[in-house]
Amino acid sequence: MKGSGKDPAATDRERAKAQRREDLLAEATRLFAIHGYSGVSLEDLGAACGISGPAVYRHFSGKPAVLTALLVGVSQDLLDGGEQVAKTGGNAEQALKALIAFHVDFALAKPDIIQVQDRNLETLPAAELQLVRKLQRAYIALWTEQLHRIHPQETPAVIRFRAHAAFGLLNSTAHSAHSPRTSKAGLRKLLNQMAASALFTPVG
Repeated sequence: MKGSGKDPAATDRERAKAQRREDLLAEATRLFAIHGYSGVSLEDLGAACGISGPAVYRHFSGKPAVLTALLVGVSQDLLDGGEQVAKTGGNAEQALKALIAFHVDFALAKPDIIQVQDRNLETLPAAELQLVRKLQRAYIALWTEQLHRIHPQETPAVIRFRAHAAFGLLNSTAHSAHSPRTSKAGLRKLLNQMAASALFTPVG
């Protein structure tokens, strides 16, 4: 009787291809953050992963596809992670504190991708940009839902302002997280406290 599983050699090739793709995305994030999107060629990207520039086309149709994979991917990851955090239960204050901690961890772990998004989001093709905006709105909605429960007297505009202000604060760590004099443990505590103050303090 013939087995129904995949050819082990084919499975190994698929794993190797998937790993190469992840390596390319990691190096693209690093290089784009350092040199800017326009300052990095496919040859540069391939060399960083030990392959030729043309070999990158086995994984991506071109440099715009690399940027799309990065920015759509991080937006989807944030939304998926935020949804899991929001489902952990508890009251609105507990849920919002958990979302803050989740985003602080993301900002400290991935400052490069924040820089890439800040600088290059508008470079995306229209359809992909629209998708990223949609994912971002859904992520923001996780926060504003809890904020509405905490501040029921505030208008939707004020609630959105609170959320965006918190994101601006937390994402600003992308410009300081690489400093050798920066303690990530200290930053994590400070950012959690500052974001909580901005989000929980009543107006007036």
